[in-house]
Amino acid sequence: MPKAQPPATAEELRHAILERHGSLSKRLQQIARYVLDEPNELAIETLSVIAERAGVQPSAIVRFAKEFGYPGASQMQRVFRDNLLSGNAAIGYGERVRHFNAGLSRRKGGGHAEVLAEFIEGNSLALHNLAQTISEAQLAEAVDLIDKAETVFVAGFRRSFPVASYLAYSLQQVNKRTMFVDGVGGLGKLQAQTIGRKDVLIAVSYQPYAGETIEAAEQAAARGAKILSISDSLVSPISKLATVVLQVRESEVRSFRSLAASICLAQALVIDLAFESTRAERRPRRGRAT
Repeated sequence: MPKAQPPATAEELRHAILERHGSLSKRLQQIARYVLDEPNELAIETLSVIAERAGVQPSAIVRFAKEFGYPGASQMQRVFRDNLLSGNAAIGYGERVRHFNAGLSRRKGGGHAEVLAEFIEGNSLALHNLAQTISEAQLAEAVDLIDKAETVFVAGFRRSFPVASYLAYSLQQVNKRTMFVDGVGGLGKLQAQTIGRKDVLIAVSYQPYAGETIEAAEQAAARGAKILSISDSLVSPISKLATVVLQVRESEVRSFRSLAASICLAQALVIDLAFESTRAERRPRRGRAT
């Protein structure tokens, strides 16, 4: 039987990784996450640099490439290089962040205004990356999911709690039936147990992923509900259960991780949902020609 051909494009490889992620070893899953998060770096950096940044040995990168049918790592890199040269890829966010953090490390102290400027610059990078990461089709799919849901359940704990609480509050403001799974009094599991097949769970979580959010997502999946994941990786525990995944990579300035991009995305989702009814009214109705 002839051996299956390796993915010919970056998009095909991305789909293959997402499809097979659960069956990969932990080491290969680690590489898979790096490949999904930093495709541009995979295209232009040397194997030793890629291995160092992914936290693995170069031989593991080669093994990963062969797992997906490539003769070696260079052939897999060529797929991403072709994508970069064709203009289908955004400028590498990871590389911009490294330059930004290198500049911070050279600064000594600084005044109050300089600290504010650092956070503004870091968040600006994250917001710019968000615009390049989230597509029109993804936003449309996410808004349609929320719009058609009978009830929207929202879960996000620890660091993600501000984003989840904002979403729950804002969705109620636009008259969407919403249940906030806040876990007060240890009732998170009970709050999520009424979710049904016609409902949607918006699950928000970033590494290290909150167990409560993962449990809510597993509960929703088991009951046949759809899941909208807002997370930092396409292969995070909540993303793997999701119908739609919106990937957000936040800035980290002097060891403080922001939520600016996530709040921006949350605002866009709610306002777009509010506009959806206006769009529906403007659509021409089908009928017989007169």
